[in-house]
Amino acid sequence: MGRNLLRYKGSKTVMLSIGCLTLIQSAAIVMQAKWLAEVISALFAGELLNEQFTDIMLFLLAFLLRHGTALLQQRIAYRFAEKTGESMRKGLINQLFTLGPIFARQQGAGSLVTLVREGVLQFRTFLELFLPRMMGTAITPVLILIYIYMQDVWSGIILTVTMPILIIFMILIGLAARRQMERQRTSYQVLSNHFVDSLRGLETLKFLGQSRAHSETIGRVSDKYRSATMRTLRVAFLSSFALDFFTMLSVATVAVSLGLRLVEGNMVLVTALTVLILAPEYFLPVRMVGADYHATLNGKEAGEAIQSIIDQPSVDMEPSDHVPRPFWTKDSTLQLSHIHLQREEDGTMSLDDVSIQLHGIQKVGIIGESGAGKSSLIDVLAGFFHPTSGTIKVDGIEVSSLANEWWQEQVTYIPQHPYIFGGSLADNVRFYAPEASMGDVKEAVHRAGLSDLAEKLPNGYDEIIGNGGRQLSGGQEQRVALARAFLCRRPIILLDEPTAHLDIETETELKETMLSLFEDKLVLLATHRLHWMTDMDYIIVMDQGKVAESGTHEDLLARKGAYYKMIHSGLGGA
Repeated sequence: MGRNLLRYKGSKTVMLSIGCLTLIQSAAIVMQAKWLAEVISALFAGELLNEQFTDIMLFLLAFLLRHGTALLQQRIAYRFAEKTGESMRKGLINQLFTLGPIFARQQGAGSLVTLVREGVLQFRTFLELFLPRMMGTAITPVLILIYIYMQDVWSGIILTVTMPILIIFMILIGLAARRQMERQRTSYQVLSNHFVDSLRGLETLKFLGQSRAHSETIGRVSDKYRSATMRTLRVAFLSSFALDFFTMLSVATVAVSLGLRLVEGNMVLVTALTVLILAPEYFLPVRMVGADYHATLNGKEAGEAIQSIIDQPSVDMEPSDHVPRPFWTKDSTLQLSHIHLQREEDGTMSLDDVSIQLHGIQKVGIIGESGAGKSSLIDVLAGFFHPTSGTIKVDGIEVSSLANEWWQEQVTYIPQHPYIFGGSLADNVRFYAPEASMGDVKEAVHRAGLSDLAEKLPNGYDEIIGNGGRQLSGGQEQRVALARAFLCRRPIILLDEPTAHLDIETETELKETMLSLFEDKLVLLATHRLHWMTDMDYIIVMDQGKVAESGTHEDLLARKGAYYKMIHSGLGGA
C-alpha cells in the first residue's frame, strides 16, 4: 500500500508536513535526553536543585515540544485519512455501479457490503497510524544515531548492528502475519456471503425443514473464521514479544558496555546517561511500526482490496461532449456488428460474432437453452459488459458501449430476481422515478396488479417491505418491478428470464400485465419459455453464444431450423 500513497489527493503535502514535524520532534527527543542527563548528573555530583532550574525548564520545553508535534501529526494524519477514506468510499460505490450487478454477484454481496462499511473504516485507521509511524521510522532513529555517535562511538556501533537484525526479524514475522491475515480475510468474506445467503434463504429453509441442518453449516463456517482469527492473534502476540525482547537485549548490551566503562573510568556519567536515555528512543519508532502493523493489517488489506476494485477495467464512459443523446423513438435503430464477449481472460466466448439490428418500437424475443448466451446479450445491451470486440451503433453513430448515462436513462431492466429494498412499498415502486407523486404510484401499482396487496397491508403504501420488513412472494416481487416500469415510462425494456423461477399459474397471471407494459416500447425478452414467442414481433435464437437464426415466429417455423426443433422438442414448457 505504501506505493499507492502518492496516488491519493494531498498525500505529498501531508507527508511533507508530517516529515517536518517529525524532524522537530526528533530534535526535541535528543534535547530532552541531553538536558535530563545533565540535571541528573549534576544532582548526582552534589549540586543544588535550584541551580538546575534552567536545564529543568529546557527539559520541560523539549518534552512539551515533542508531544505537541506528535499531536499535530495525528491531527494532520486523521484529517487526511478521513478525506481519503470518504473519497475511496465514493470511488468504490461509483465503480460498483459501473461494474454492475454481474460483478457484485461474482464477488458476493456480503463481502462487498463488508468492504464498503467496515473496510473503508479500517483503511482510514491504517492511514491515520501509518503515516506518522513511517516518517518516524525514517527520520527519528537516524538523527538519534548520529547524536549517539557524536557522544560515544561504541554505543553507536552496537545500535547500528542490532537495528538491521530487528528489522529483518520484524519483516519475517510480518510476512507470516500477512499470510494469516489473508486467510482470515478470505474466511471472513466466506462468512459474510454465507450469512447474507442464509438470511435470504431462511424462509425457504424453514419451509423445507432444513433450517436446523443449515445451522450446522453456519457453525462450521464460523469455526473456520474463529480458527483463522486465533492463528493471526498468535502470530501478532509472538511478534510483539520478539520485538520487545530484542529491543531490551540491545538496550541491555549498550547499558553493560556503558557501565563497564564507567567503572573503569573511561566514560563520564552525563554521556552515559544521555546514550542510555536515547537507546530506547532509537528503537521506539520501529517497535511502534511493528505493533501498529498488526493492529492495522486489516486496514492495509482492505485498502488493497478496495483499490483493486476501483482499478478494475470497467466500461469506458463516453465523454458527454461527444456522445449522441438521441431519445429512442419509432424511427430509432440499434445495430450490433460482430460482437464478441469474453467474460474471463482464459474463459470461453459468451458471445461469438453476434450481429443484430433493432428498429424502433417492437417486441424482440431472445430464446435458447441455458448457457446459449441470452443473458450475455442482455448484459451487453444493458451496459453491464463492454464487448471484447465488435461495434455498436445507435442511429448510425458508433459508441464504444451502452454504459452511457444517456442510454441507461432510457432503459428499464427487469431481472429474474428483482431487488426489493428495505423501504416502503411506495418508495420501492419509485425506484426509477423518485419524484413521482402518490397518485402516479397508485396508478402504476394498479396497472401492475398490486392494488389488492396494497389495500390489505396494515400501513398501505407506507408498509415496509424487503429486508427488515414484510417479505413478498416471487410473483409479488415481479409485480413491484413491473410497477416500477409502468411508473418510469422509459421507452426500452430489457428482461432477463423474468419468470424463470415462477410457477406456470403465476406466470400466466403476470403475462397479460407484462404484455400491456410492452406497448409502444422496444422490448427485449430473454427467456427459455417458448409460449412467449408467439407474442413477439421478432425472435433471436441463440446457440452456444451465436445467433443461430432470427425472424418472425411464422418465418422460423417455415424454415424448420433450430427454432422449429425447440418447438417440437417442447423446450421450456411451451
